[in-house]
This record gives sequence, structure tokens and C-alpha cells, in this order.
Amino acid sequence: MAEEEAPTPAAAPAKSPAKSPAKAAKKKATPKPKKAGPSLRDLIVEAVSASKERSGVSLAALKKALVAGGYDVEKNKTRVKVAIKALVAKETLVQTKGTGASGSFKMNKKVEPKAKKYRYIDISIYR
Repeated sequence: MAEEEAPTPAAAPAKSPAKSPAKAAKKKATPKPKKAGPSLRDLIVEAVSASKERSGVSLAALKKALVAGGYDVEKNKTRVKVAIKALVAKETLVQTKGTGASGSFKMNKKVEPKAKKYRYIDISIYR
């Protein structure tokens, strides 16, 4: 029993310094593919336009509509707020109550779809 030896630190295998340069050549990570489906802004506009409320849709009701549509609001609540603020800034939505991302929102009636401007080309010069 006296012949048992405790492992010494010198007995541990030494790491070879030659392996570290080979480790430096890492593969580039492939970018994640974009998820298919409508963007969050499109979902918000769809939910607000589907509402029949005269005073607009509250933030809580909007979140419930997004959850019903299959969007994970708890995980992406900051994105929802940023998207709402952007839609208000673009004047797609009008904020009827509150400030920032809180309050009630409804569609802006004054927003007209932007028509594509076509340039007239006089083809008589080519004849």
C-alpha cells in the first residue's frame, strides 16, 4: 500500500504548439437563410387594417392579434415596438392615444399608394 504513487503534474500530456496554427484556419460561417413569410411591419398593418375599432387598436390588442397569427411576441417585443414606431414615423399608422410605442393606432387615411412614374419617350425620333 505504500507503493501507490500520486500522479505528478509532469506526467500530464503536454500540448504541442504545432496544433495552434492549424486551428487558425477556421471555416467561414454560412449566413442564416431569411425566414419566409411576411415581415413584421406587414403583419402589423394587416392587423390594424382588419380592426373595426373606431379609436384604433391598442398595443395589447395588437400583440394579441400577432400571437394569434403565429408570431412570438414575447421573444421579439422590442422588434414589435421598433416596427410600430417606424410605421408611425412613415405615417402609415396614426397614433390616436399615447406616446412612443404605447397607446392606440389606426391606419392613416391620407396615405396614397405611390404610383410608379413612367417617363415618356418620344419614339418618333427613332423612325
